[in-house]
Amino acid sequence: MDAALVGRDAVVERVWRALTAGTPVLLDGPSGIGKTALWRAVVAHAGRAGWRVLAAAPTEAETALPYAALADVLRPLADALPLLPAPQRAAAEMVLLTGEHDGAVDERAVGAATRTLLDAAVTDAPRVLLAVDDPQWLDPPSARALRFALRRLTRWPAVLATHRTGDSPAVPMPLGLDDDPTGRHRLLRADVPPLTPPDLHRVLAARLGGTLSRPLTERLARDADGNPLLAIELARAVLRLPRPPAHDEDLPVPSSLRLLLAGTLRALPGPGRDAVRLAALLTVPTPRDLAAAGVPAGALDAAEDAGLVVVTPNRIDFAHPRYAAAVRESIPPGARRRLHALLAGAVADPDEQARHLSRCTVAPDAAVAADLAAAAARQRLRGASALAADWYTRAAELTPPSAAADRNRRRLEAVQCRIDSGDYAAAGRAAEAAAGELTGAERGEALLLRALVAWCADELVTAVRVAEQALAAAGPDGDLAGRIHTHLTMFHDQPEPACRHARAAIARLSDHDEHRPLLTAALLLLFFHEVRAGGPASTELLDWALALEAGEPSFLAGSVPAIWWKSVDDHDRARARLHLMLDLAVARGDDPLRHEVLTHLGETELLAGRFAEAGTHIAAARDLGEQLGTGLVGESWLAGVLDAHRGRLARAGATAAGLRRDDDLGDAWSRRLHHQLTGLVALASGEWATAATAYGALAADLDESGIAEPLGQRFEPDWIEACVGAGDLDTAHAALDRLVRRHERLPRPWTTLGLARSRVLLAGATGADPGEALNALTRARAAVPETVLPLDRARCLLAAGRAYRRVRRRREARAALDAAVAEFDALGASAFADRARAELGRIGARTPAPTALTATEERVARLAARGQTNRLIADALYISPKTVEANLARVYRKLGIASRAELGAAMGRPPRDT
Repeated sequence: MDAALVGRDAVVERVWRALTAGTPVLLDGPSGIGKTALWRAVVAHAGRAGWRVLAAAPTEAETALPYAALADVLRPLADALPLLPAPQRAAAEMVLLTGEHDGAVDERAVGAATRTLLDAAVTDAPRVLLAVDDPQWLDPPSARALRFALRRLTRWPAVLATHRTGDSPAVPMPLGLDDDPTGRHRLLRADVPPLTPPDLHRVLAARLGGTLSRPLTERLARDADGNPLLAIELARAVLRLPRPPAHDEDLPVPSSLRLLLAGTLRALPGPGRDAVRLAALLTVPTPRDLAAAGVPAGALDAAEDAGLVVVTPNRIDFAHPRYAAAVRESIPPGARRRLHALLAGAVADPDEQARHLSRCTVAPDAAVAADLAAAAARQRLRGASALAADWYTRAAELTPPSAAADRNRRRLEAVQCRIDSGDYAAAGRAAEAAAGELTGAERGEALLLRALVAWCADELVTAVRVAEQALAAAGPDGDLAGRIHTHLTMFHDQPEPACRHARAAIARLSDHDEHRPLLTAALLLLFFHEVRAGGPASTELLDWALALEAGEPSFLAGSVPAIWWKSVDDHDRARARLHLMLDLAVARGDDPLRHEVLTHLGETELLAGRFAEAGTHIAAARDLGEQLGTGLVGESWLAGVLDAHRGRLARAGATAAGLRRDDDLGDAWSRRLHHQLTGLVALASGEWATAATAYGALAADLDESGIAEPLGQRFEPDWIEACVGAGDLDTAHAALDRLVRRHERLPRPWTTLGLARSRVLLAGATGADPGEALNALTRARAAVPETVLPLDRARCLLAAGRAYRRVRRRREARAALDAAVAEFDALGASAFADRARAELGRIGARTPAPTALTATEERVARLAARGQTNRLIADALYISPKTVEANLARVYRKLGIASRAELGAAMGRPPRDT
């Protein structure tokens, strides 16, 4: 998608729907919000859809050029000029500069010609769009002619204009759109909303290259009020700085605003200027705090009269958030320290007092450092991790050299807060710097934090390597060693070393409050990796861990119970656990945990067959992952699986290719996901040999890693299907034996259905009587509730239909395949629905009359009749725009129509006789 249209899908759809219904549309919004980009997108789409577009986009310099804009509008209608009455033709030729005429232009004739040409265009063409961008820059004669014509037209073209809001005085309504004497053209005013931080993140990445940290992007969105143009300019200014501004430092102030405020401040009396400066330095300025700082009553009157501030009994607000930043920037450093000291003695809030003390203190001060560190701890508990990181850093700077232990601890707390805020780049740099300067256990702490950053960014090999260095620095025993062992359990992909580290952690950690979260994590991870190694599920470890956490999931491995429950298809329990963790992550401001939970929720809903919910969670995880700077591995894999199920195979294939990491990185997890998604895409495309190869590579990787039970990868039934399709029955039987072992080790609904489906496929491939296998398949489906694994249940019907077809039991085959199609369609699993329909075609299933619409054609037609674009229809039905075009072509042929304009009426008619 064009970066200019990010986050604008809903507005574009609403505007297009209104225009196709004949409703004039005004795009409302302040300067820079993106009105022109939306206007251009809609105009371009109208042109591609075959509309006649009459457009003008004047600039401020063109307001002095008579009829410049009107010429742009009328130029596509120049062929109709010879049909105009002579006075109108002469006027139109003078506007278009196509004829030689003496004398002045007759404005009334121009208006009449405009009306006649627009009326003829609307009559002759099925769709006409009159589009004007920045109509405030229309030259007056053009504006008068267009307004004259619109007031007199009995049938309007579709009208689209932009309208700049927020100006003083207000920009008048363009083209007289609010003055329709007929009352037939009710105006739609479509607000162009501010961009959210995730959308703004994508815009900034596309425009400026690279990515900004999540905390910084949120600040840009806040200070720019979601205005993309202003945010881009602010981001450019930030990138020119030697370092990013801290969370409690101002973003750069535009020079124009700085100059404007400088004049206003100079005009204020001395007490008023000091009062404005004090208000700007307060986090939340109030009259009470200013009075406590000695500001006399009425000192802000002049600033309020100048439009700089708004004073109420309980607070003082600057007229614009950037005004406060501009005022702060204008204060000389010495005066600023003096004002901070004054405020430190006046404010009552301890956190605000500590902040001001830290700003007026230039030499190390143990008391100030301690107060600021305590304030940072309170902000961290409130979820303000980015601010806490800055305050811990400043507290470390103010800590005297004699208190080295306090200084180092505050420095490391700052790194942890940067990880919690999602600023991985800054956290990594700070952790590396600390590790290079500290020694002993403190160096081990710093290295552990650096390893945690690597793990959050999906750099798993780096995480293990650095954590092993941390263990060497910390020594073999003690609490720190136990913590590092717990983290290494999580970092390791192979079960054997993971279990070894988990047992070492449990031996070193007690169940006291200080160690309880880490001990809980170690128990959960030991349970998890023992299962992955092929051992029995030691649920007593799981129960012990859940009892220890007492309703407060561990920050380190709290998702393990949910992973376990979704692996055994207990989706409700997994969902409840994950939503609990999501609420905690949001409350704490813990973005890395929120990202992890959203990813697991996406997989849970995907397995449960709730594709819409899965798509929402996966998209949210990808948005957050992009902002955090993760490797986007797990969420990309899930997005690819969802695309493959929905029939978006090209996109899923591209995702699979992107998951293939360089083998030198040793990223076995990413490689396994690549193999599985590659196999699924090939299977859905009927490329049996490619799918079989990919699944074979996946099995080999798992064996090499010592993973007998990959809880999240249930691939053997698909591997068997691919091998059957490729004619490799030996490998298919070997894969069946592997699936049998997994089922015997841990029976689950998916293994029950997968075994039954695979045995039906193998029976058909070997020529054996499939009767017994089909009966077992029926029992397996009956044993698994409809709400559990609906996709797997539908795929069992597809396998049954194929088997019945091969033994010429057409009635049973048709019944199974019809049911499969219905279940696939209900899920939105287009790829499998198409395969089921293809099987129906092979058995000579009842086909609709040539003029009857198929289910897909009818859905496409009804959405098109409502005015939706091909792109919107494609997104709604999870098909490509080309498929939409092909379906519409068949619809037109069957209904005997030629265009979308006739579609609404045609869809209301009964089917034609055959």
